[in-house]
Amino acid sequence: MTATVNADTGRQRLRTALFLAVAMAATVGSALAFQYLGGYIPCKLCLEQRTPYYVGVPLMLLAVLASALQAPAWVSRGLLAIGGLLMLYGGYLGVYHSGVEWAWWPGPTDCTAAAGPVDTGGKGVLDALDKFVPPSCDKAALRILGLSLAGWNVIASFVLAVVAFRSAFARD
Repeated sequence: MTATVNADTGRQRLRTALFLAVAMAATVGSALAFQYLGGYIPCKLCLEQRTPYYVGVPLMLLAVLASALQAPAWVSRGLLAIGGLLMLYGGYLGVYHSGVEWAWWPGPTDCTAAAGPVDTGGKGVLDALDKFVPPSCDKAALRILGLSLAGWNVIASFVLAVVAFRSAFARD
């Protein structure tokens, strides 16, 4: 009976880790799609919010592998807990960025310049890179249902953190 219960929770951790890997990849993939397909240039804080996902996706794939290879339960549990912590950090970054956008607190001093069109002035692209100014962190480029992409990141991060922690601390 105990072996069956442990196998079930091991499969559940595998499914949860796989779900988290796909969900994290879809979330950061959406941000990349807005950038490369939609033409929305990310600010400094937008780029920072992607880091937990860049780390989390391979970590969750490692948790999938650990569960699939039936590594000790503490390995996959630990990886899921670290994934949950990463998502909490991602949520914190999203709250901070949203607060900057709503003018609840100031943003970084190097993130307040307004973006302008890139004019190469007849020179090469490398010369124009020195003059390119990224968008300001305190202006939301897009709002969907009243929330900026940073606000949606808060929701996604906290939901994914709950899923990760729930699986990491589930009873065997």
